[in-house]
Amino acid sequence: MKFLDEAKVYLKSGEGGAGCVSFHREKFIEFGGPDGANGGRGGDVIFRAIADNNTLIDFRYQQHFRAEPGKHGMGANRTGAGGEHCIIKVPIGTQILDEFK
Repeated sequence: MKFLDEAKVYLKSGEGGAGCVSFHREKFIEFGGPDGANGGRGGDVIFRAIADNNTLIDFRYQQHFRAEPGKHGMGANRTGAGGEHCIIKVPIGTQILDEFK
């Protein structure tokens, strides 16, 4: 069994969805007004410590992790759905360091 104790991964959280500009129009309503909505929130990157894993060998084959973006807003006051979270499983005791460029 191979053992890997250091790994460099690249993370990106999900971007928020775009809002919508829309105007309500109906036959017998004189002034309809705006009825657009906001876009959904982007997903988060979450690290979860699990006891079943004892090495970082999984990060040798996949280094890029990206959460889903939020869905766009729509007319009729429909807010966009939020994006799915990206959950990364690591062994207990893993130290996560941020590298600034």
